[in-house]
Amino acid sequence: MNDSDIHKHIEDLVAEEHRLLEKAEAGGVSAADRERLERVNVQLDRYFDLLRQRRAREEFGQNPDDVQLRPGAVVEKYLQ
Repeated sequence: MNDSDIHKHIEDLVAEEHRLLEKAEAGGVSAADRERLERVNVQLDRYFDLLRQRRAREEFGQNPDDVQLRPGAVVEKYLQ
């Protein structure tokens, strides 16, 4: 997956996140919608982490294609 593909996937996830948030603000969110929003947020964190990994490798002259998408359980435990 190249940077373009990752950016496109992030854009799609952000669009879905916005739809779900708008639905929640209108008061029409279901339990399934809340669960989906949580999953979308985890996916966003995973793909932003993937971009950061790729950029770090590029910065140090390494192959950015050697990185992998980390599990949600890993990226969600990062300290902010």
